Amino acid sequence: MNTASQTATIADTDASVTPKNYTDYYNNFDMNTLLSEIFGEHVDDRLNAYMACCGRHVRDGRADNAALVHEDTTGNITRMSFGELDKASAQIANLLQSYGVKAGDKVATMLPRTPELLTVVLATWRIGAVYQPLFTAFGYDSIKYRMDKADTKVVFTNLDNRSKFEDLAEQTKMVLVGNVADAQTWGDDHYSQSMEAQSQTIEPVTLDTDAPFLQMFTSGTVGKSKGVSVPLAALPAFYLYMRYAIDLCEDDHYWNMADPGWAYGLYYAITGPLLLGVTTYFNEAGFDAANTRDFMVRHQITNLASSPTAFRMMKSSGIFDNVDEDAHKDTNAKLSLRCANSAGETLNTEVVSWVETYLTCQVKDQYGQTETGMTCCAHHALAHECPVGSMGMALPGHTLVVLDDDMNVLPDGEQGQLAVVVSQSPAFYFQGYSWNEKQAFADDYYLTGDVVERHSDGSYWFSGRDDDIIITAGYRVGPTDVENTVLEHEAVAESAAVGVPDEVRGHTIKSYVVLKDGIEGSEEIAQQIKDLVRKRLSTHAYPREVEFVSELPKTPSGKIQRFLLRSLSAG
Repeated sequence: MNTASQTATIADTDASVTPKNYTDYYNNFDMNTLLSEIFGEHVDDRLNAYMACCGRHVRDGRADNAALVHEDTTGNITRMSFGELDKASAQIANLLQSYGVKAGDKVATMLPRTPELLTVVLATWRIGAVYQPLFTAFGYDSIKYRMDKADTKVVFTNLDNRSKFEDLAEQTKMVLVGNVADAQTWGDDHYSQSMEAQSQTIEPVTLDTDAPFLQMFTSGTVGKSKGVSVPLAALPAFYLYMRYAIDLCEDDHYWNMADPGWAYGLYYAITGPLLLGVTTYFNEAGFDAANTRDFMVRHQITNLASSPTAFRMMKSSGIFDNVDEDAHKDTNAKLSLRCANSAGETLNTEVVSWVETYLTCQVKDQYGQTETGMTCCAHHALAHECPVGSMGMALPGHTLVVLDDDMNVLPDGEQGQLAVVVSQSPAFYFQGYSWNEKQAFADDYYLTGDVVERHSDGSYWFSGRDDDIIITAGYRVGPTDVENTVLEHEAVAESAAVGVPDEVRGHTIKSYVVLKDGIEGSEEIAQQIKDLVRKRLSTHAYPREVEFVSELPKTPSGKIQRFLLRSLSAG
């Protein structure tokens, strides 16, 4: 292996190596040094996402390395090497060009986590086109809105989802993954048949670093989703997160449970691991605690990325922590986890302790957005103090501040809006919403819309979204604080806190609570929850009303839709 290829991999990383010091790495961050660390002598590989995530690994002698391990819903396992992905993506890239797709055009899939999805992603990037995810749970309106905005040229889908495009197919080319008869019935091109007719070679199209390679849409909990065009300049930031927060190592069996129909899955279950030349694992089955445990055991997963919701569901299932101690020990003996990572909402102490006890590894909390990728993290591979409950520290290459309503920087210990200082953040890449749906910047600041507090140790603590903050009797209360405290009650599985209009206090706090299986809601439990929050948080922040519900409304990515609960309470 030549020097360039050695530099361009993480072969010199090892899980047993002492982590670098966070402060030293953060203060001495240099973009040119990082680019050399990622790409070695071939820095121009960053000008095409396919080259960055696949082509260069084949060129540098790693064609036989596994890129994907996929397990379908019936337990069948498919493995694809970087070399196999190289050939398959060339065939689909040639197919796309035969449809007239050119650099900058949008190509979408509505597919489950399959090898075909990954192949289409790489093929799209190869010709300089822009990959657009369509989540398989979307209905007609969500699909139409996104396709109209993006002027999507080609959609790859399967029989389960094809009917959703019945009135949309006139504006785009449809390719069906499945059998030939179904493709003929719909009048679509057939994936495998069309692919086989194409050449296994094609030259990648070189772009500028500000050219987009992903077309995302925000989750849109309020109003229409906003477009987010992710430029090639995001690749170094993705690497920083994967290498220093996730601590992805060459010999890891890495499983990111997030669906690639959304940002965290597409950025860090596909782009991130392949950028580092590491195998990514796809589990096509929907979430189930037993399946999750069995998948981790079967594939000896060493590095896991998930969400607090999933960890809580694992915990409440009881599958990982049987009452019988011997069975509990046997279960843990089968797990191979070295570390775990969580994103999407705040981790609380109870979940952190459970992961350490029953999954036998540390879990680190990490924060980001569709717009920015991950910007604030507890880093596995950078040594720093990180109190449980915090969002972590600024990702290297990013300067973060907390602002008041007048855009003044607040001192430590005061709540305000989290912002990125653009001119002091060489790894920051967001350029604004695709169709200028909203102004995201104020002077030199990117405004996240999230309310946080910075502590003197450099850690950040999440309080809530601007529109989620509850003002009661003049006090600003972050719903996350209330929710995490409610979760400490032994009967509670999930909770959400919202403000309810009140003539005297402006708002009072109401908690919606999902109890663990087998437990019935009662006035006694409701009072215990109120007393717990009053005692543990403050006298002004306890919920004056507790309502027991069977489930909480969430986005497909698992975020609680508090605006729906606010509307329900107001009604």
